[in-house]
Amino acid sequence: MKTINYFIFFFILSLSSCSSKNSNELKEDSPINSMYFPPINSDTWETKSISDLNWNETQLQPLLDYLEEKNTKSFMVLHNGKIVIEAYMNEHSSSKFWYWASAGKTLTSTTVGIAQDNELLNINNKVSDYLGTGWTITTLEQENLISCKHLLSMNSGLNDTLGDDVSPENLQYLDDAGSRWAYHNVYVKLQDVVAAASNQDWNDYFTDNLKDKIGMTGQWINLNDLNVYWSNTRSMARFGQLIYAKGKWENTQIVSENFLDEATNTSQNINEAYGYLWWINGKSTYHLPQTQFEFSGKLIPNAPDDMYAALGKNDQKIYIVPSKKLVIIRMGEAASDENFALSSFDNDLWEKLNALMD
Repeated sequence: MKTINYFIFFFILSLSSCSSKNSNELKEDSPINSMYFPPINSDTWETKSISDLNWNETQLQPLLDYLEEKNTKSFMVLHNGKIVIEAYMNEHSSSKFWYWASAGKTLTSTTVGIAQDNELLNINNKVSDYLGTGWTITTLEQENLISCKHLLSMNSGLNDTLGDDVSPENLQYLDDAGSRWAYHNVYVKLQDVVAAASNQDWNDYFTDNLKDKIGMTGQWINLNDLNVYWSNTRSMARFGQLIYAKGKWENTQIVSENFLDEATNTSQNINEAYGYLWWINGKSTYHLPQTQFEFSGKLIPNAPDDMYAALGKNDQKIYIVPSKKLVIIRMGEAASDENFALSSFDNDLWEKLNALMD
């Protein structure tokens, strides 16, 4: 009987060991554990070759030539966090700063999400809960319709034709909040909301809770009533990697996955291709800045349907494609005509990228 008991004990132990081993193997092979994050305060960043990904290497140089011809300053491609392509051109370098333009709106969106996660604010609350009444020139009833979520979604109802000045006299009623989508600089009031809710300067809150936690460089510079972020290219890539990783940096959740899910999906019922200051591909219709016209089709037909993007004036780009494990960065001058967000360059660039990756 004793011998049989020993046999059963060792048999169970063996099964347990095998189960544990298989569990660990699954863990090591899972996408989350294989995701790479460059160390904080270091220039180290692991790379992956195009041949490792079985991409078409003959299409790399034509892509780089096209980018240089189209006034690109820098271009990066990350695959699951590792650098596949990093190129600088047109007198730019890895240490030089460049402006994010409206691609930086996503920094504001993400910081608002962090403040909500920290229970400092609720995006469903009206803006005047944080800024007080009179932050617009509308009636109190009209002003109280505007929530923080409306500013995130670009459907505040305020007049978008009066320029970038967001002083009260320039924030005039045009329609009820939620009933009209329009690209408007009033979103920057969210930075004031975060400052008021946290009792901290906007830049300090952003730096402590986002920038420093993922090792970004850069600074906010106010020019002509626009608070624009400037950084090197790798800092933009770090931010893209954070969002691709569903708000985590290594083992730390910087911004909640729930907030990012909302931010990178349709946020209102007017412009299907817009979330919380993020542009979304794969929808059946979209609106563009400075027009009330609804366009049919996908935002960027050549790009994957699950792609979402930070798009800025003169073709500043962060493309994130979860299905392909990609983060793609483009900084530079306008590729062709000056633009506010989307341009024909997006679709042309994705044609070149598809030739490389397919």
